[in-house]
Amino acid sequence: MDPHLTWNLYRDVTQLFDYPFMVNAYRAGTIVAVTAAIIGWFMVLRRQTFAGHTFALVSFPGAAGAILIGVSATYGFFAFSICAALVIAAASRSSRGGYIEESAVIGTVQALGLAFGFLFVSLSHRNVSGAQALLFGSLVGITNDQVIQLLAGGLIVLAIVGFIWRPLLFASVDPDVAAARGVPVQVLAVVFLLVLAVAAAEASQVTGSLLVFALLVLPPATAELLVERPGLSLLTAVAIALLVTWLGLAMSYYNDYPIGFHITSLAFGAYLLAQGWRRLPRWTPFARTSV
Repeated sequence: MDPHLTWNLYRDVTQLFDYPFMVNAYRAGTIVAVTAAIIGWFMVLRRQTFAGHTFALVSFPGAAGAILIGVSATYGFFAFSICAALVIAAASRSSRGGYIEESAVIGTVQALGLAFGFLFVSLSHRNVSGAQALLFGSLVGITNDQVIQLLAGGLIVLAIVGFIWRPLLFASVDPDVAAARGVPVQVLAVVFLLVLAVAAAEASQVTGSLLVFALLVLPPATAELLVERPGLSLLTAVAIALLVTWLGLAMSYYNDYPIGFHITSLAFGAYLLAQGWRRLPRWTPFARTSV
C-alpha cells in the first residue's frame, strides 16, 4: 500500500475507503466527533475543561493497564475515566474549599493517572510506538467490535444528554437561579461528569490521550465564538468537529504523521479564524458615528 495524492480528486477520495481499516477509522471518527462536540459544548459552557482534560489523560493508564492484563484497551479507556469522574464528583460534593480545592483534587487525579500510565507501559514492555499510539492516537487497528463499542457508548451518552438537556443548560448558565427554581444542580453535575468521562475516553481512542482537547474543546469553543444561540451553536460545534475529523483522517492516510496532529492543527486553525472574525470591525451602512 503506497497512497499518494493525484490530480484526480474523485479517485483520491474514493481511495480512502478501499481498505477496511480506513472505513472503520471514519466510522469511529464520526461517532467520536459527534459525541465529543456535544459534550464538549456543555463542558466549555460550564467551565470544566480542566476536568475533561484529566479524564482524557487518565484514560492513558487505563488503556495501558488493560493491555498489561491482556484485555482490550477500550475497556481500560472507559474504566479509568469513569473512576476518575466518580472520585472528582465525590471530592466536589464534600469539598468546602470551592473551586480551588476542586481543582487541586482534579490535578492530583491527573498526576497520579499519568504516573500509573508510564508504570503500566514499563511493566508491559511496550515499545515506544505503542505508547505513542495511546498518547497521540493511531489510524490503524480500529476493529468492527471497537466501532460497535464506540457507537453504543456514544448513543448512551447522547440519550442521557437529550433527556437532561433543558435542566442541564439552565444549571450551566446560572446554577444559583437553577437551584432556587428546584433544579437538582448537584445531581446534574455528577451525571455530567460521568458522561464527560465517557466522551473523553471515546475521543482518546482516535486522537490519543494527550490531544483529546482537539475534539472536546476546540470545536465547541469555536462555535461559541461564531454563534450565540445555544441550539445553533451546538450544531455548529458538531459540524466543525466532523469536518476536522474527516479531513484529519484523510491527511493522515496520505502521510506518516499522527491523526491527532492533523485534527488538532485543523481545529486550532478554525479557532484562530473564528477569533479573527470576532475581532473584525462590524461596519454597516447604518452605523452611527459618535461626535
